Amino acid sequence: MAEIILRGGRITTLDRANPEVQAIAVREGLVQATGTNDEIMRLAGESTEVIDLSGRRVIPGLNDSHTHLIRGGLNYNMELRWENVPSVADALRMLKDQADRTPAPQWVRVVGGWSEFQFAEGRMPSLEEINTAAPDTPVFVLHLYASALLNRAALRALGITGKTPNPPGGLIEKDGNGEPTGMLIAKPSALILYSTLAQGPKLPVEEQINSTRHYMREMNRLGITSVIDAGGGGQNFPDDYNVIQQLHDADQLTVRIAYNLFAQKAGDELTDYERWIAMTEPGAGSDMLRMNGAGENITWSAADFENFLEPRPDLAPTMESELEPIVELLATNKWPFRIHATYDESIDRFLSVFERVNGRTPFQTRFIIDHAETVSQRNMERIKALGGGIATQHRMAFQGEYFVNRFGAEAAKATPPISKMLELDLPVGGGTDATRVASYDPWVALYWLTTGKTLGGLSLYADDNILDRETALRIWTHGSAWFSGEAEVKGTLAPGMYADLAVLSADYMSIAPEEIRQINSVLTMTGGRVVYAEGDYAGSAPPLPPASPGWSPINAEPSPAMRAAAAGATQFARVCHDGCASSCGLHGHDHQIAWTRPIPTDDKRSFWGALGCSCFAV
Repeated sequence: MAEIILRGGRITTLDRANPEVQAIAVREGLVQATGTNDEIMRLAGESTEVIDLSGRRVIPGLNDSHTHLIRGGLNYNMELRWENVPSVADALRMLKDQADRTPAPQWVRVVGGWSEFQFAEGRMPSLEEINTAAPDTPVFVLHLYASALLNRAALRALGITGKTPNPPGGLIEKDGNGEPTGMLIAKPSALILYSTLAQGPKLPVEEQINSTRHYMREMNRLGITSVIDAGGGGQNFPDDYNVIQQLHDADQLTVRIAYNLFAQKAGDELTDYERWIAMTEPGAGSDMLRMNGAGENITWSAADFENFLEPRPDLAPTMESELEPIVELLATNKWPFRIHATYDESIDRFLSVFERVNGRTPFQTRFIIDHAETVSQRNMERIKALGGGIATQHRMAFQGEYFVNRFGAEAAKATPPISKMLELDLPVGGGTDATRVASYDPWVALYWLTTGKTLGGLSLYADDNILDRETALRIWTHGSAWFSGEAEVKGTLAPGMYADLAVLSADYMSIAPEEIRQINSVLTMTGGRVVYAEGDYAGSAPPLPPASPGWSPINAEPSPAMRAAAAGATQFARVCHDGCASSCGLHGHDHQIAWTRPIPTDDKRSFWGALGCSCFAV
C-alpha cells in the first residue's frame, strides 16, 4: 500500500507517457504510481496518509543547475534582500531599520537579487542616501558584477583611505580631493567586490548551521528540492563543506545538493585537482549530498567576467597552456567538469582545448558550459559533438538593459539562444547563479524564460526565443537533472522517480504572465518527506529553530519567497526623495513642486504628487 497519496489536483508529471494526472502515490521516497483519483486510491491502506490537493497545480520539485547554496547558506541570516522591493525609498527604509538593529562590529549586507530597473525611480540608491540611512553601521551593497557601494562606516572599518591603492582588476573611486567615495568598481574583475565582502565578520559555526537551515527552508518555500552547487572563491574543499556535511549527517538537509569543486588559487589550480582526485570521486556521498565533479572555475586565466557595463574581456594568452593539463587530468580520471563562460569568443577557445584533449583521452562523462549568453550555433554544435550541455541562468533579467546599451537590441534577441539549444537537442539546465548577483527565486527565471522580460519590463526576445511554460518547467526539473547525472531518478513524477514535488500557490500553467513571479509552494516534498508547508497544510513540515542571531534581517523583513506583492502587482511605492509617508507609486510624490510653481492641475500624476498622495485618488 502507498505511504502517502496526494489526490484531487492538477499534477504536471512531465512524464510523456502520462503527462497530467489527478493523483499520485508515494512509497519509500519514490513515486509509486500516478493516475486518476479512483486508480490511485486503490493503493490506500489503513495507514496511508491522504492529502487533498483541492484542485491545486503540482509540479516536480524545481532543480537549480547552477547556484551557490553552500556559501549562500553560511551567510543567509546576515543578508538583507531587496528582491521585489518597489522603490529606492523602500530599500533605504529597510537599510536604515536593519542598521539600527545590527550590533557592532557586524555589517549590513545587501548582496544580490536586485536591479535598479525594478525600482519606481529607475535608479540606484546614491552613496549620500546610504550614508544618511546608516551613518554608523558599516554597509556593503553589491550591484551585479559591476560595483559595490560602501558607506563611510564601512570605509573606516576596512581602512580604505585616499592612500589605498587600486587592487588588480578593480578601481576604488575617489573624489576631487583624492578621498574614496565608497564606490568600488569592477574593471573588469569582480575580485575587488568579493574580496572586500569577504573581510566582513562571519557568523559562528552554530549560527552558520542555523542560517543554512533557514536558507534551505526558503528554497523549499519556492518549490526547490534540488540544486547543483557550483563552488566559489574562498569555498575550499573539504573545510568549507563542514557545515553542510554536519547537516547531512544529522539528516537535516531538505534540498538535494550535488556540489562541484572550484579551484581556489591562481597558479595552483592543477595542484588543487590532483589533491582532490586523491580524496574523493564523482558520485561520492548520498542521494542528498554528493560530489559532482570539477569547476565552475578550472583555472583563473579562463574567467571571462560578465560585467556588461564594461567591454568584453580578452582571456589571457596563457589560458590554453594552463587549462589543457587540468582538463587532461579530469578526462583521465573520468571527472565531469563545468566551466564559467559568458562570451562565445571564450567558449571557442575552451572548445579547442577540449577537442585536443578529447582526441587523446576521449571524454567518458559530461562537461558543462555555464552561462553561454552569446554562444554561437557553431559552438553549440561543437559542444554537442563532445557530449556537453549548457547550464543557463536568468542573469539577463537583471542585466539585460546593460547588455542592450553595450551590444544592441538585435544582439540581445538570442542572449542566451535557449530555443536553438533545444532545437539542437543539447542538454539544457535552468538555474539562477544566486546569490551574489541574481536572485535565488526560480520564479523570476521562469517568468524571464516564458516572457522574455527583464525585471524592469524590457522585452529582450522575439517569439522564437521565448519558451512555452511546460518547456521552461522541463528545463528547470528534468533538464537540470542531467547536469548531476541524475536524469534517471529525478525531474519527472513518473513511477520509480524521486518523490520530489511542489504544490503551488497558483496554477503556473494558466495564470497571467505577470503573476508567475508571485508563485510559491504551499507544500513541498523531498523524497516523499514534507519539508515545507503553509496555509491548509501548515504544521505538516518539521519545525525550524528561530533564526539566529536575533538581529538577523529575516526576523524583521519578509523574505523574497514570503512577499505577497511581487513585481507586476499594484504597489504604492515611496518615490519621494526623503521617503516620507505620504507617497504613491501611481501618482508620484514631489511636494517641492507646490512651492516652485502653480499646482499642475492639468497633470493628474503631478497634481496628486504635489498634495502628497496617500492614494485617496485611486
